[in-house]
Amino acid sequence: MLIVGERHLQRVLEDYLEHYNTGRVHRALDLRAPTDDPNVIPFPAERIIRCPVLGGLINEYEPAA
Repeated sequence: MLIVGERHLQRVLEDYLEHYNTGRVHRALDLRAPTDDPNVIPFPAERIIRCPVLGGLINEYEPAA
């Protein structure tokens, strides 16, 4: 990804931090994101959809409705 200015860099870093804390799983947290509720046990979904982050540089996956 080519960063074209300070505002663009700030936006990219904000998007990455949001992904890191809400969408990315962490091995030390038993494959949960830091903001996940530890009292909820996630069940595997039948269908999964891909949600691109940072223009497709990173992908997040969530259950389809």
